[in-house]
Parts: sequence; C-alpha cells; structure tokens
Amino acid sequence: MQTIFIDSYDRWRTEARRLITMDVHPSDVQWQSNAEQPSLFDDDLLPQPDCKHGFSVPRKFLELAKNVACHRSDARWSILYRTLWRILNQHRELLNITTDDDVYQLVQMQKAVTRDVHKMKAFVRFRKVSDNPESFMAWHRPDHRIVRLAAPFFARRFRGMNWSIFTPDESVAWDQSELQYGPGVPASAVSSEDALEELWKTYYASTFNPARVKVAMMKREMPVRHWATLPETDLIPELLQRAPTRVDQMIETQEGFGQTAAHFMPTERSLESLSDAAGRCTACDLCHDANQLVFGEGPANAKIVLIGEQPGDLEDIQGKPFVGPAGQLLDECLAAAGIDRTTVYVTNTVKHFKFTRLDKRRLHKKPDSREIFACRPWLEAELEEIQPDVIVCLGATPAQALLGRDFRITRSRGKRLQTEWCKQTVATWHPAAVLRMPDQSRRHQMQEQLVGDLRMAVGE
Repeated sequence: MQTIFIDSYDRWRTEARRLITMDVHPSDVQWQSNAEQPSLFDDDLLPQPDCKHGFSVPRKFLELAKNVACHRSDARWSILYRTLWRILNQHRELLNITTDDDVYQLVQMQKAVTRDVHKMKAFVRFRKVSDNPESFMAWHRPDHRIVRLAAPFFARRFRGMNWSIFTPDESVAWDQSELQYGPGVPASAVSSEDALEELWKTYYASTFNPARVKVAMMKREMPVRHWATLPETDLIPELLQRAPTRVDQMIETQEGFGQTAAHFMPTERSLESLSDAAGRCTACDLCHDANQLVFGEGPANAKIVLIGEQPGDLEDIQGKPFVGPAGQLLDECLAAAGIDRTTVYVTNTVKHFKFTRLDKRRLHKKPDSREIFACRPWLEAELEEIQPDVIVCLGATPAQALLGRDFRITRSRGKRLQTEWCKQTVATWHPAAVLRMPDQSRRHQMQEQLVGDLRMAVGE
C-alpha cells in the first residue's frame, strides 16, 4: 500500500489525478494529512500520465471537494478519493444518491465547513493596532481550516482598511489591494490592547435587547469557545442580570432598537423555513403597509438565481415574484436566451412592496439603504442555501447589495464578477427599467442587452 502525505486541496487534486490515471484502487492507497512530510509521489518520482487516459470530473464534485478539503477530519482525503474513483468507475451520478455512506459523510463535512465560515464572518472582531498607517488585526479560532474560504468576504466588506486575521492554522492580511497568506499564530502572540474596544462594548450594551434573550439559543449560535475573542462577551453576565429590569423599562418607555432580518432567522435552514420565518419579519416598516411578504421562488438546487429590487403591485397581491409587467418581459427575455424559468430561482433584494399612493394607485418607491440593509440577511440566507453557479442582478439595487455601493450598471453591465456567494455574478438591466424607457429604439437596445447578458451568464 502506498502512503501519500497531503497538505492542501491543490496537492490532493494533483495526486488524485495521477492515481486515477494510473488506475490505483482506493484500497491500495493511504492518505495522511501532514504538511511537514514530503509526498512519496513527488513529481520527479511519478510516471507521467498517458494523455489517452484523460478524464472529466463533475463540477459538483470539485466544488464539494474544495469545501471538504478545509475540514479537520483526517479521513477527508481518503473519502474524497474513494468517491472520485467510484464516480469515474461505477456511478457517474453518485453524488445524487444522498443515502450513500461516502456521499453522506462528504455532505456533512461540507455543511460543517459552511457553518464554520458563517461563524467566522460573525465573530471576528478587529482591533486597531496602528495609526500610521491605520491598521487592524483580529484573532479567531475556527473549528476547521477555513481562512482561505472566508478571507474574500472580509476583503470585500473591509476593502478600505488594512487588516490581518490570525488563526492557529493560518493567517491572512489585506493591504487594500490583495490578500496575502501566512502561517498561523497562537492567541498569546496577538496584542489585546485596543482603544476602540471600550467603544464597541458601550455600543453593544446600548443595543442589547433583553426582551430577546434566549441563553440556550445564544450559546448555540455564539458558542462559548468563541467568547474569548469577543470583547462584548465580558458584558453578557451583567446584561443578563439586568435584563428583567430593562424589559420593564422598554415597555414603559417604548424604547426601540434597530433590527435586521438576522433577528428573525430560523435555527434550521431551508428555503421553506426561511420563507416561513420571513413572513413574520418586522425588521423594517415596510411590513406594515404591504399586503404580504414576497419570498423567492424556484428550485432549491437552481443553478441560476435572478435577483430584482423589490416586489411590485401585482407581486404584493399574488405573493409571487415577477408576475407583473416586468415579470412578463423577464419571461420573454429568458425564453429568448434559452433559459427555462422553472429551473431558475427568482427573488428580490427587499421582500416587501414599498410604494406611495396616488389616488387609488400604488406607485413604486425605491427602498432606502436602511430597508435594504435590514432585509439583506434574507437574501444572503437564500444564496447560502442554494449555492448557485450564476447570479444575475437585475438592476442597481441587487448589484450594489452584492457588489458594493459604488457599483454602476452603466459602467459594469454584463461583466462576470466574483462575489462571496458565487464565482460568476452578472449585473444587467431590470426589466422594469426597460419598460420605463420612453425612447423606443433605446428600449429595444436595452432589451437585447438584457437577453445577451442572460445568455452570456449561462454560457450560451
């Protein structure tokens, strides 16, 4: 039996490709995680693959493998290779058999890694360490080796800052232009002095809502093992002790706190549970005037997600996205681009209809930044649950929500861009903008561009 030492996904992929080419059975190879040991299959020791035996791997497996590679289990490499071998030699559609032992284990590892990335995004707290230039750093202890999965999110969210994130396994630094990775460091090596920490504690205490305290759920969503790196957790015992008094004061004074949809997010995630929970969301005032919330619609395994701005008048009445005039034009454009709408997930950045009244008519009114920010967690949860191959932003509102406030459709329409949720995100005209264009020739041009962008996004 041959033993191979693996330290990264790229290394595993290279070795797996060689072994498959050499027709090595999974039972004849042992995989070990060890960054210090050289592989017994160094490039100069291995015979070169015969090009006649080239093979293709389902994209779904490659995406799964990239996530599983970040899991801390030593068994991940062998399960990945065994699954790959079975896909190529026994069952091409193996990943669709969710009851298969290997597939089940890989999916569970992927879910654990995805959850860990979500926790890192939520629990990293930057400390200011320098004024010239202004620099920040944070230390975090993830359950898995997820730094490279999570780092692009922080680069996008804090692109105007110089920052570093340290973990026991790896570190990453951002200089406002590129990400640089380095070795891990212990918590003791990171400075704990921060002039901003007291300000953050003051803010946390002022926004702490005692009426929503559920200690068991709080510990489940914010595990105690992460408390050491969160400055606000020093305040939790005192805040919990004062909670009953604070609740009474809130009732008496009708004190309110700014909220987002994150306050209404269900513990168990599925599109069905998200839709049900969103129906009870009161994070912004739009819920009071609209008839109903309009959640996304489409298959949970959709490869394409279309995102609009908000529901319109007919959508608010029927409770379905894109059923009005803009939706009818969208259907025409999808058909022209060769896309079956029933295979696409369609949603909006804001889930309630915002309008102004003119006599008996309800006229569309653009949602403001507060409403977009409050509703954003629903959109993020949809994308995390679906994990699409392509995201198409219809109009400026979803494009700026995913690509940044400085994004302009007029400058970057039709470009393939990478976001935290998808490697291929494209922004194009909203069908309503096409319909509102008074110039007929310009309207026809915009519609053709919309069709072209849809066709390009799916590689047609």
